[in-house]
Amino acid sequence: MEISKTQIKEKLDQNPDIKLVVITSPTYEGVISNIKEISDIVHKYNIPLMVDEAHGAHLRFMDKLKEYEAMISGADIVVQSLHKTLPALTQCAIMHIQGNIVLEEKVENALDIFETSSPSYILMSSIDECLDIVENERLFEQYNDNLKYFYNKAKKLKKLQILKDYINQRVIEDKNKSKINYDDGKIVIITEGTSINGKQLADILRFKYHIEVEMENVNYIIAMTSICDKYENFERLIDALIEIDEKLEFKEENKSTEQIKTPERKLLSNEIDKNSGYNFVNYKDAIGKVSKEYIWIYPPGIPIIVPGEIVSSEIIEKIENILKTDIDIKTSLKRFPYIDIL
Repeated sequence: MEISKTQIKEKLDQNPDIKLVVITSPTYEGVISNIKEISDIVHKYNIPLMVDEAHGAHLRFMDKLKEYEAMISGADIVVQSLHKTLPALTQCAIMHIQGNIVLEEKVENALDIFETSSPSYILMSSIDECLDIVENERLFEQYNDNLKYFYNKAKKLKKLQILKDYINQRVIEDKNKSKINYDDGKIVIITEGTSINGKQLADILRFKYHIEVEMENVNYIIAMTSICDKYENFERLIDALIEIDEKLEFKEENKSTEQIKTPERKLLSNEIDKNSGYNFVNYKDAIGKVSKEYIWIYPPGIPIIVPGEIVSSEIIEKIENILKTDIDIKTSLKRFPYIDIL
């Protein structure tokens, strides 16, 4: 979900030594945080705000989303991946710096240390070409029209749910919830409560309809769209989803376990002795033990557990629900179903 200004203020008050606030917006699923409110809070502490806007390079060109773009909203440093939502080669990224809190010279010095001294002229020319392309406003007008067409037709879905509509409905039902900003370009289709899971939906789209989605998870898939997609692409996707939806059944026991408590931390990752040898156990026998490695699925790559955290019964249940969908579990040492514990 989105990050609120209240969450940021609490962290700043609890941790007076914070030197930099880094957040991600939009999320992989397209949820956008209110960067303007967050930057106002952060700047009261005279601290810079850095936004990982990897999935938001296009926001500035979308009339309804422009005001939520991080630079326009007051962030001090913004990093964008052009290749994710704009027409550029993979690895094309740009960094923006503004304001007087961040010294540009210090950022340049850090980049000189960590970046290559031999940049790719192919990638730089791709960035130039991309910036030329996005000046064509008509492309974004067509893109908005295509998205509007998709979401209007998606109202015919009876069992599959679209995340944008799902979020809006929750806001209507709970008056205490504030409106959530969402990037329509990330089409997230929820399978929870139906007779199939996200992996199965992705497979049907791939093998029957020859449509490849960005990501498949336990209870949802993400279809990534951009100005490069034609009307026919949106038409094929929604027609396929409607046809699939008609054949599905409701299945109450298909409940999501996505919302679980943050695992209890015993140690910080850098406090674990890397020379202590290995102690592998089957993941089912790791409850109550401290993990020495990361466990995750990719995409999206967000850890289920990180080194130093205690493996709980909830974590094991989550892992087993993922395995039921035939999605691969990944670990740092590549020994799953065995994991390294303290």
